[in-house]
Amino acid sequence: MTYDPNQPFSPQQPDVPYRTTPALPANRPMSYRQEAQPQEEPKKATPLETIQQLGQIATAPVPESNVFCLSIIGQIEGHMILPPQNKTTKYEHLIPQLVAAEQNPKIEGVLIILNTVGGDVEAGLAIAEMIATITKPTVTLVLGGGHSIGVPIAVSANYSIIAETATMTIHPIRLNGLIIGVPQTFEYMDKMQERIIQFITRHSNIEEQKVKELMFKTGELTRDIGTTVVGQDAVRFGLIDQIGGVGDAIQKLNEMMAARKQQMNQEVTIQ
Repeated sequence: MTYDPNQPFSPQQPDVPYRTTPALPANRPMSYRQEAQPQEEPKKATPLETIQQLGQIATAPVPESNVFCLSIIGQIEGHMILPPQNKTTKYEHLIPQLVAAEQNPKIEGVLIILNTVGGDVEAGLAIAEMIATITKPTVTLVLGGGHSIGVPIAVSANYSIIAETATMTIHPIRLNGLIIGVPQTFEYMDKMQERIIQFITRHSNIEEQKVKELMFKTGELTRDIGTTVVGQDAVRFGLIDQIGGVGDAIQKLNEMMAARKQQMNQEVTIQ
């Protein structure tokens, strides 16, 4: 029995191999066999899918902007992976974003929005150091809270703003896991703590003695040593520059970007 590839398979032909498509002739060129299939257009998300992903039916259109917005939400995850139920921000995800914002000529300013309970000390300091060394104007906005290692991040920008109801907890650092009970361990913690204090005082208007007073205060926190500072007090102590919200942060950043652009134009004119 001869096999006809154009004839559909049927139970009456048990000895005929099954084919879904006819075989290509051997004399056809290879380019015909490898011809690229047309790409399908991206599928538009349905309202149900949008609700599942974003929690709302539609999002506001985002025009092309010269401001890069970086959000640090939840716990800052560093060298240890946190449980899946924790809301975290991974510091290794933030580093390439900050580098890209620094190198992108279309980005003229960076807005950092904070609502964090703290987290890994070295990871938080790494983020704070990167923000502090960006050459473009930077503004931090504390919404909800900027606690623990979130304090150095909050003061790392050129200008800092805190919401009136937001809080910041300043307390000593702590270690998790196995601790060797030798003097060197406590010396290491003291050095790490001194790094944080010095960074805060260098990038804000608060005095070192005031930071230590707030950090080692007893009797205010039930199960910890330290102080919870509300928005207005953070400004009064010199920790944060201004009380405000999103509008104030964007307005301040626009002013700083305009001043930087004017300064760059003057330098070009002088040359």
